[in-house]
Amino acid sequence: MLNIKEIHELIKTIDESSIDEFVYENEGVSLKLKKHEAGTVQVMQQAPSAPVQAAAPQAQQAAPAPAQEAPKQDENLHQIKSPMVGTFYASSSPEAGPYVTAGSKVNENTVVCIVEAMKLFNEIEAEVKGEIVEVLVENGQLVEYGQPLFLVKAE
Repeated sequence: MLNIKEIHELIKTIDESSIDEFVYENEGVSLKLKKHEAGTVQVMQQAPSAPVQAAAPQAQQAAPAPAQEAPKQDENLHQIKSPMVGTFYASSSPEAGPYVTAGSKVNENTVVCIVEAMKLFNEIEAEVKGEIVEVLVENGQLVEYGQPLFLVKAE
């Protein structure tokens, strides 16, 4: 399994190359690196689901989940979750307004926020068409992998 230093080196290498997308799979772990048009690298990692070693950390992380999912009253609400650990930014710069707020209409490709990880700014897309019902995190807040960021009433 890759350690964080090796992942950082991979990101740097891919960022400096002409490669647009890179996928690494080993022992149930999947790592996908994909460049956006602006040249930033988006990191998506799936934790292994079968090995016993992965079950213990997932069980420890499961305890705070009910607090995160408490706002989800309506089953029609879709959660936009963070694909990585990083810092949540609601806008592209401190001077700019937020990408979306409660009541904003979005489609699958609408950028809803940025998650900064290892000095790379990753645009997060809605992945669903609908209306933002609630923003669940504050600007500048640290977010975890899989943490809900927004609730969307899907159309």
